[in-house]
Amino acid sequence: MGQASNDPSHHGVDDPGGGKYPNETIRFLHERSSCRSFHDKKIPPEVMNLILEAGLHAATGGNLQPYSIIQIQDEATKRQLAKLNEDQNFIITAPVDLLFCIDFRRLRRWAELECAPFSASSSFRHFWISFQDTIIAAQNICTAADALGLGSVYVGTVIDCLREIRELLAIPEGVFPVVLLSLGYPKDRPGSKRKLGVSTIVHREKYRDLDDKTLLAAFGEKYPGWQREITPERMETMARVGRAVHDDEFAQRCLAKITEQGYINAIQNYFGLHYRADLMPQGNDEYLRIMEEAGFTWFRRYAPAEGR
Repeated sequence: MGQASNDPSHHGVDDPGGGKYPNETIRFLHERSSCRSFHDKKIPPEVMNLILEAGLHAATGGNLQPYSIIQIQDEATKRQLAKLNEDQNFIITAPVDLLFCIDFRRLRRWAELECAPFSASSSFRHFWISFQDTIIAAQNICTAADALGLGSVYVGTVIDCLREIRELLAIPEGVFPVVLLSLGYPKDRPGSKRKLGVSTIVHREKYRDLDDKTLLAAFGEKYPGWQREITPERMETMARVGRAVHDDEFAQRCLAKITEQGYINAIQNYFGLHYRADLMPQGNDEYLRIMEEAGFTWFRRYAPAEGR
């Protein structure tokens, strides 16, 4: 199903910007945007090293740095990566792609060499903290790249081709891909997108639900004028998703609301058409199998004898 030419982006609505900031770091953080168009210009080694070092100085639990970064510049490899990731061609045109991985292999080898007990691959606590550490390092690199005049974009679709990426990049047991980041000098730097504000996201002392009117107003400010055209194909899909996730009564209510408002709104598009609510949960068991193939068994009952 193609997208009509006047359809808005699911990434949201441009932020008019123009804020005043006390320094450049705050400006980078406030105005950060995803860049998908890069100049054919190499990143000098000294610049790349500064960016990578910024990532390695990120916060990390216990200072263990349980991650590895695979730096990809080979054209053939980038082409294969792009093909695996829904033909997102900016992966090819970016001079550098960085794959961030949780890495328990390096820690396990260190433990073996020094005769230390090791069970991180079987521990959800270790996996949880290591996932955080990996993303924090990626974000440090993203900010450092912006500060040095580069642009970047995260590629989350690696989750759909984990086995293929592990094979392509010779990723061994104990190492698990998390996210890809494409880096380069931007042809044009797109504007940032509107975000929910502090009054919506930040809770003081305890969690509190916004009342319905306030919640809808907050999303209305984030997605002003966001409307996707109604087509028979989209309505059919919305009905199918609504029935699969809820029931026929819900599907009919959803279609009636779309017909009444005269368009598909942002949240209906997100979970009815784009990140389809009927499809997203279907791969859960397969992801666990892939994780186990990679040597991660934190979701199974721990049996120390298995690690001898």
